Amino acid sequence: MEELAVGTRVDHPRYGEGIVSKNKITSYEIFFERGGKIEITKSSTDLTVLESPADKPRNSLTLAEIEKVLRYVLDQQGALQEVVPLGDKWMGGNMILQPANASLKPKEIPIEAFFHKIVMLRDRLRVLEQNINSHTVLTDEEKINLQQYITRIYGSLTTFNILFADKEQYFVGAKS
Repeated sequence: MEELAVGTRVDHPRYGEGIVSKNKITSYEIFFERGGKIEITKSSTDLTVLESPADKPRNSLTLAEIEKVLRYVLDQQGALQEVVPLGDKWMGGNMILQPANASLKPKEIPIEAFFHKIVMLRDRLRVLEQNINSHTVLTDEEKINLQQYITRIYGSLTTFNILFADKEQYFVGAKS
């Protein structure tokens, strides 16, 4: 494959469409629609060129390409997360972590901040789940084994369901 220039639109069987953002010595840094920022070696045969910068005027991006990049950046910063409401009774509340040692001060944490971390954890578990399910090298048996760990993690997190306003947002572990 010929050297790819920054701005080249490519397709990858696993990550979908992407745009080359850096041309390094032995690899390309590519922002993919489904996989985010991925580094792929130049020797990889998985990339198909969809459009090179030579196919269009220099330094121009389509509106769709700009939207994809902005969506990725906002998603990475947590700005595009699904809005998950905290239960009304917890609004403005604090968690107090009281050490057993009386000489130590308790730690107070706003429940909203803790809840946000729980929601981020859930979102990242979902991404992990998607990556496992779409993995091209793992066997079906390996995927099932990894999926069972994720299900157990969800089960461990059901304790935090009391914080959610909507039952549809609850963590669900293995069903009996």
